Amino acid sequence: MKAIKFSVLMSVYKKEKPDYLAACLESLVNQTLLPDEMLILCDGPLTEELEEVLHTYKDKYSDLVNIVPFSENRGLGYTLADGVELAKYDLIARMDTDDIAVSNRFAKQVDYMSQHPEVDILGSNIFEFSDSVDHVTASRIVPETHDAIYQFAKRRNPFNHMTVMYRREAVLAAGNYQPLKGYEDYYLWVRMLANDAQAANLPDKLVYARADEEMYKRRGGWSYFKSGMAAYNKIYQVGLANPVDYIVRVTGQFIFNLTPIKLRTFLYKKVLRKDDEVRTGEG
Repeated sequence: MKAIKFSVLMSVYKKEKPDYLAACLESLVNQTLLPDEMLILCDGPLTEELEEVLHTYKDKYSDLVNIVPFSENRGLGYTLADGVELAKYDLIARMDTDDIAVSNRFAKQVDYMSQHPEVDILGSNIFEFSDSVDHVTASRIVPETHDAIYQFAKRRNPFNHMTVMYRREAVLAAGNYQPLKGYEDYYLWVRMLANDAQAANLPDKLVYARADEEMYKRRGGWSYFKSGMAAYNKIYQVGLANPVDYIVRVTGQFIFNLTPIKLRTFLYKKVLRKDDEVRTGEG
């Protein structure tokens, strides 16, 4: 018997790949603990191929899959804010539609949240992979305790957003998701922490996250640096960080965004990530 009922919250838009979406959904319907709702928000019109994937799963899992279409592409912040309001259950798990959940992800997280009612937001570490989950290239390791998460959040995102499970009440108390392109999740986390939400990360790796060479290319250039700093300026205004944190963030972002692609890739993998010898496994 489940301790807590929960929803999975995802947003999909037209530029996503149908095969990635299908692999994601397959990982969710094969969990050792199934969600009680898979809430999939369509951020604007989708391609026929994406629609076909969604309706294949809707037809097969009609009691589980809840598809909500929006006529316009409004952006992730607005879409996820609606999702928090629309979810049937107070416990909500985030998931990206191009990543793959380890089969016991929800079982581990629901068990932890059941045993720790004081925790409002719970994440985990991730595998990063390219091509297939058999080709793990690195891991992103995040701090586990509330105090460590709070300190880490002053300079960097303390959660792998696609692993997070949170309580709706704490999200709404912090102002819900708000538009901040590329930083919607991080912006929510710092507002939750500033609002005294309690946080934790499991040491397990519970999601395989896609991280190909294109990702490293996208995270470079003057335009990316400027947009990143504009977003961090807003995050900084929440009040968690001090001027030293700000300087460290600006310096780090400048170095990582404006170095040549080969050096940037090396820095991401060797400094911001950890090489991982584990190629398969349940985390």
